[in-house]
Formats: sequence, structure tokens, C-alpha cells
Amino acid sequence: MEATPDPEELVCRAARNDYMSEFNADLPFEEAMAGIDGDTLEEKQRTLIGRLLDHGHFGPFEHPQATFAVKGVSRSCMAQITRHRHVSFDVQSMRYVSFDDVDPADVEAGALVVTPPSATDPDWVGRNQRGGSVDEGTVARREEVFRESVRESVESYQELLDLGMPPEDARFVLPIGTGVNIVMSMNARMLMHVADMRAAADSQWEIRNMTTEMLELAEEWCPLTFEHYREHLQGRKNRLAP
Repeated sequence: MEATPDPEELVCRAARNDYMSEFNADLPFEEAMAGIDGDTLEEKQRTLIGRLLDHGHFGPFEHPQATFAVKGVSRSCMAQITRHRHVSFDVQSMRYVSFDDVDPADVEAGALVVTPPSATDPDWVGRNQRGGSVDEGTVARREEVFRESVRESVESYQELLDLGMPPEDARFVLPIGTGVNIVMSMNARMLMHVADMRAAADSQWEIRNMTTEMLELAEEWCPLTFEHYREHLQGRKNRLAP
């Protein structure tokens, strides 16, 4: 993760700018925060950030930016996250990156393609699933079908490459679970909105896990903001939508 340094000072300065006659950028941060409740500068920041979030003044949180490098999520997960506006993406290309040197046996064992937990966990219950938990024999058959299918898909893909088909066309036979690397950038407000939608209990497991990890990184980067978000705002879908 790469991100704006001192993000919460930036948020507070931007917010204070709206109500000051002086030019905020010319003032020491302590002077810019004069009049905000708190004995220390951190307490003043906590007060102001909490007030902004609680009153829906989300604009100042659009200034700090964070960039995340995400390794090996499925193209299914990629399709979900790239639906969000105001996020910038670079996605590993399957037109220019071919998988001709991947061993299909390794794919069957778990390489290249993301394996959903429902393929191996008999107690896993997902959204819109017909029925509930299954017996060990059923889940073993699920895993067998899944692993055979992804191996055969990669074998077919590599055969098409050997037959001279371009990677951009041969890729059509690869499963939607094929792993892809992503670089994405967004501002703090947008990250909270993405979390509202994608860290929710009814989100698919993969994007929920990814977003939860992003939030953990964000809480290290922007601790007062994301602590308040987690404790008081998370789960109110669309509230932070741009």
C-alpha cells in the first residue's frame, strides 16, 4: 500500500479551510486547529474527524489517496470491484500475459485459479445456495469436479496457444476464477463507501475478505478516521456514496 502522508492533517486542514478567513496553508497546523475541542492536537483531530463523519461532511475525506496492490484475486472478484466509480485500476492483462508455462497439474492442485471454500468445506453456505451443509462424500465430489474442470480449461487454453490462437482469444476458455493482479487507487471517502458495499455480510466471501484486509491497512494509515468509521458508520450501505 502507498498512500498520502499525514492524511488526517490533510482532512482537518481541508475542513477548517471552509470556515476560516485566514489562508489555512500559511498557518501552523496547531493554529489551524484552534477552537476545536481537545487538550492535545490528536484529541482535536479526533473531535473534528468524528464531527465530520457524523454530520455527513464527507468532502474532506476525498483528498487523501491510497493505492493498493492486490495479488491473485479471481476475475469474478475483479469484475465486482471494478464496478465502483471514482476508483482507478490497472489490471493484469490476459491479452499480453499468457499462461503457457503453467503446469495443468499445478492448477488442479490449486495454482492460478482461486478455489472457493464451498468446493472443500462441507459446512460452507453461500448466498443463493440451494440447500445447506452437505456430507463429506458430496463435498469430495464437488472438489473433484472443480479441480478437474480448471485443469482441463488450462489444458485447452494451452492447446489453443499451440495451435496458433492469440492469447486474447484463447483466454475465453479460462475459468472466471483465474487469478489476476490488480493495482487500484481511491480516496479515503471512496474506500469507506467500497467497504459499506463489499465488506458487508451479504457480499461474496472473496471480495469481503479483500476489502476487510484493505480496511485493516487503512486503519494503520488513517487511524482516527477508520476507527470512527468502523465503530459508528460501517454497514450503513450507500451513506458515503459519491
